[in-house]
Amino acid sequence: MSLRGQRRGKSLWQKIIDVSLTDVSVLVKGIDEDSIEELERILLEADFGVDAATDLVDELETAARRGRVKTEAQLRELLSGRIREILTPAGDRAAEPREFRAVDASTPYVIIVLGVNGTGKTTTAAKLARRAMDEGLTVTLAATDTFRSGAQEQLRIWADRLGAGFVGGQPGGDPAAVAYDAVESAVARGSDVLIIDTAGRLHTQTNLMEELCKIDRVTGRLLEGAPHQRLLVVDATTGQNVLNQVREFGRGLPLSGVVLTKYDSSARGGTAVAVSREFGIPVRYLGTGEGERDLETFDSDTYLGKLLG
Repeated sequence: MSLRGQRRGKSLWQKIIDVSLTDVSVLVKGIDEDSIEELERILLEADFGVDAATDLVDELETAARRGRVKTEAQLRELLSGRIREILTPAGDRAAEPREFRAVDASTPYVIIVLGVNGTGKTTTAAKLARRAMDEGLTVTLAATDTFRSGAQEQLRIWADRLGAGFVGGQPGGDPAAVAYDAVESAVARGSDVLIIDTAGRLHTQTNLMEELCKIDRVTGRLLEGAPHQRLLVVDATTGQNVLNQVREFGRGLPLSGVVLTKYDSSARGGTAVAVSREFGIPVRYLGTGEGERDLETFDSDTYLGKLLG
């Protein structure tokens, strides 16, 4: 097996160790240009993105030249510390929303779920409903995709399975009108949480992005402070395209968080770091399967434990 093939089968952490700690000259003189380029390549292949990869390599290079990184433990401490800083955008902890609870407890907590086609938005909406219901909260699910065949039926099936309320619209109807009806229905039912599933759209489709903004405005007019979260669902396996989606959707609406679906931290787990580093937007959840409870709250310590071994 070739050296590249051997490396492909190793964990991200082992690849970093191979580059950073196995060469005696690196420990004595600091990391050379070849090692720097190799480490950058490893991080980019793991979807850390250019900005985060550059940050981490610069940090390691400086520490190695100063003799502060000579053991595996020191390397792990250095990288985990810097990654944790990146994953906690300035001020985020203070501003982090309470899960499923509005400041005014008498109004529903409204979440808008958005993203491109095929990322798992509808399933994510159902998983969020499951989490809320596990806390003893009542939930209404709203399907504003009135154009895609079967889209509303998919969410209706989830609502029936979970025992949640459901609001849909007529085929070809105005999605914002469905959102309006959903808010009124959630208020009338006394629902604690309203989760609005939107139609999948490419971030380059201007008319559909405007439609999304209209849904957002409608909820805000009916309920002060709504929506309380705008969660962008992205496929963690799509690499650099994740950053493109966050960038374009973020231009239309202020995103409160990202949900990474199809997530596998052992393979290409740097996506969370890339998003936080470039946009200062936190990753809120990780989708880890197709089941209704396969949605994990993102935790930086757990993430680092998996990422760095």
